[in-house]
Amino acid sequence: SYQELFPTEWYSYDHSQDSPKPLGLSLGILAVAVGQALLYFYLHKYGYLSLGKTPRSIQSKGARDYLFDEGLTTHLSQPEGFVLLALYLSLTWMLRLMPESYYSFEGGIQFRETFASLVIQDGLQYIMHRLEHVVSPEFYQRSHKPHHRFTNPRLFDAFNGSLADTICMILIPLYSTALLVRTCNVWSYMAFGSLYANWLTLIHSEYVFPWDGIFRRLGFGTPADHHVHHKFFKFNYGHLFMWFDQLGGTYRNPRDFAPRAFNENV
Repeated sequence: SYQELFPTEWYSYDHSQDSPKPLGLSLGILAVAVGQALLYFYLHKYGYLSLGKTPRSIQSKGARDYLFDEGLTTHLSQPEGFVLLALYLSLTWMLRLMPESYYSFEGGIQFRETFASLVIQDGLQYIMHRLEHVVSPEFYQRSHKPHHRFTNPRLFDAFNGSLADTICMILIPLYSTALLVRTCNVWSYMAFGSLYANWLTLIHSEYVFPWDGIFRRLGFGTPADHHVHHKFFKFNYGHLFMWFDQLGGTYRNPRDFAPRAFNENV
């Protein structure tokens, strides 16, 4: 257990008098990094990036060509992506801006809190996403438009946008979610962060995944669902879940655009 791996003073924390310990923050960032590494290993091994077999592309004109090393470097080096996210996590953690429970190592992953965080984050992100599109043309051009230059996105375009876009659509919902789900412990926060970052990356994939059919029946977001938004701009504002689009009347099934824009059975 963590108690055998780390000295007590590394994780023991009294919110009323102690400064936050960086162990939880470091493990959280590591959890996201490990999740991304496993994700890339799977996608690389099974040919979903540049090697091996070529799976079915989502859009009928085919997937964009790129080199794996170039895509990975671009993905990880965007200042508005993981750099800004790591800064946000560090500041909110070390400045004691998170609810007290987030600093606790007691217990294991709380699945209810983790799932609630994913749903609330996506609901708030849906609202912010729609606002970015409609508040004003100038605000859209400065914030979200840079991400929309990818009308046929690839996996590594997930965090390629602008600083304003990341702040409005990711960081504000992230902090709001933490304030709403106030009973998470550090393990649940790690699980949420890793799932969120990897899922957000996956929905930008240019290829169909084996689990997409099951996900769509459950209303979970798939790459094809998100490609609808990048291609047509005014549908499918959700990311992890399509529930908010279904409630808001903005959901469109990717198969409705086949075969002209999308391939069949995506």
